[in-house]
Amino acid sequence: ILNTIVSAKPDIFIFAGDNIYADTIDKKVMKKKYETLFEKEEFQNLKKNIPIYATWDDHDYGRDNAGKNFSFKQQSQEIFLDFFEVPKDAPERKRDGVYSAKIFGESSNRVQIILLDTRYFRGPPARGPKTEDCPKRNYIPQENPDISILGYRQWVWLEEQLLQPAQVRIIVSSIQVLPDEHCFEKWANFPHQREKLFQLIKSTNANGVIFISGDRHLAEISLLAHSAVPYPLFEITSSGLNSAGRGKGESNKYRTTADNFREDNFGVISIDWEQKDPRIDLQIRDVLGKAVIKQSVQLSSLHKS
Repeated sequence: ILNTIVSAKPDIFIFAGDNIYADTIDKKVMKKKYETLFEKEEFQNLKKNIPIYATWDDHDYGRDNAGKNFSFKQQSQEIFLDFFEVPKDAPERKRDGVYSAKIFGESSNRVQIILLDTRYFRGPPARGPKTEDCPKRNYIPQENPDISILGYRQWVWLEEQLLQPAQVRIIVSSIQVLPDEHCFEKWANFPHQREKLFQLIKSTNANGVIFISGDRHLAEISLLAHSAVPYPLFEITSSGLNSAGRGKGESNKYRTTADNFREDNFGVISIDWEQKDPRIDLQIRDVLGKAVIKQSVQLSSLHKS
């Protein structure tokens, strides 16, 4: 699938987390997992042809569903930054967490990429009893408003980023932001934090936000038409490159299609700046590059009316 991605000729490629499955507190084991990816001919092809940006999720962080209390997080951050060749003088080298932001394009067609870290600072989720629908685990809303996903410093940083001028802002969250019905990890498990995110987008007048997420081993596009944000919010979930197959029969009232896509996939966001009102196309593509889920939106509809 990495060769298919290269054939699509994107301007950049984003790894949204679970880029490897390390699940370890042994530096040698984690480095070996990254080496296995690095040695893949297809990864080398991607790396040679397409600029790569990345954040992490739990399995490259080092433990399934881990958060701020994970003892190995400083070591895993160093290994992550080394693998993705983050410069030694980059801000990510001087702070806790792997969150970062990049801006592409000129003033009239500027795209901002904001890569969040939903692991390093995340407090404990709340768990409910296992049920027939949630036999493995059942995360429920965490009602304590003081328990954070991003942590104080990252929230301050995010506000600074949202105040930067841009026409389109792609916010990368390893876990899903909009869906709220499934049993697994998601922003909806921390409703106060999710609402804080929406309110921050509103208060900073940050137009053009689109969310990217992974984690779920399925693909779908979600739309939240009404929230604190004064325009519709879209989220494109693409997961995974080589490990899809879950989510059969799963409900998501925000999904733009009748069903999710449960085969290996990647996501594409393209912007046609030639139009007077630029069109943004969101797609899920399969291993052959065929678009299996599509959604188009005019840029004007992602701006405050």
